[in-house]
Amino acid sequence: MSKDIYVTHPHLPPLEEFQGLLSKIWESGHLTNSGPYHQELEQALCDYLKVPYISLFNNGTIALVTALRALGIKGEVITTPFSFVATSHAILWTECTPVFVDVDAESLNLDPAQIRSAITKDTAAILPVHCYGHPADVDAIDAIGAKHDIPVIYDAAHAFGVECHCGSVLTHGDLSVLSFHATKVFNTFEGGAVVCKTPEMKRYVDQLKNFGHEGETVVIETGINGKMSEINAAMGLIQLNHIDGAIAQRAEIDRQYRERLADLPGIHCVKDSGQMRANYAYFPIRVGPDFPISRDALYTYMKERGVHPRRYFYPLIPEFPMYSALPTADRTLLPNAARAADEILCLPIYPGLDDASLSRIIALLHDAAASGA
Repeated sequence: MSKDIYVTHPHLPPLEEFQGLLSKIWESGHLTNSGPYHQELEQALCDYLKVPYISLFNNGTIALVTALRALGIKGEVITTPFSFVATSHAILWTECTPVFVDVDAESLNLDPAQIRSAITKDTAAILPVHCYGHPADVDAIDAIGAKHDIPVIYDAAHAFGVECHCGSVLTHGDLSVLSFHATKVFNTFEGGAVVCKTPEMKRYVDQLKNFGHEGETVVIETGINGKMSEINAAMGLIQLNHIDGAIAQRAEIDRQYRERLADLPGIHCVKDSGQMRANYAYFPIRVGPDFPISRDALYTYMKERGVHPRRYFYPLIPEFPMYSALPTADRTLLPNAARAADEILCLPIYPGLDDASLSRIIALLHDAAASGA
């Protein structure tokens, strides 16, 4: 009987490579608090991602909360309704108010025109997402932020290693935030990072993630414990040795999907945003009205046959109870995001997804179309 195929599978390096670093951690007894592997990984990531400063975190959500806190954001934050709920949860955790605006119909990233229309005297920040690792319109969004003197924080959880027309997409905005969760292109089991532009901001973010400590006896801020452990940092160092090969495998799967689904009526592969370097974090398709069955029916059809795609992102964030009463949560104000939430299905993509499994996934899509399920 065929094994179930899930939308993703954690990429893990050879165990013996990790065990070597674990032995050194055991010998040193240095488990956390900016140990040698933590410091080494920060520098290695700066070099690989071509960014000036990085502060490592225990996860991406705490990193995002800390980024908002580091910029002193208080008030309304313009953000996307089409993302994983952690994006807007971070806004609530900092006692700010999400303001949802619609996404572009093609890229599914925040529409700059909608951002401009939503700015008021209470707007404190703009929080876009590079959805599926496809860069948002960084030039337009950064220009809006600069014109109105509003900070821009990019949720770059999907965008590890992505480069746009001017280099790393992570250099845009005031801060960018990464996730190194197990399901991401680059993982440290759990982890995250804040990308900073100046040594002063890097130092402040480091203080905030360490309870607000400045030295042994001085506390300057109401900080939090967001530190990454040495074990997670060691995993990151090993992962970096294999990341290019992992992305290359993802790229080949992406290519085969696009080629082998091109003639399937009603299935539309989401295009990238013209990035110079992609990471192929997700493979989203849109199940259009010309497909014989609905997106949800196709989702069920595949799951019943052992293939588990995901409806990233469904429901829309504004439809969850902690957001639904907000004035900007009205689905009719967000037509592009609402349509995407009803049509998108992310297919399995990860290093190690073999040809037989890929063929099985593609065959299921063709079978569903032929049978009308």
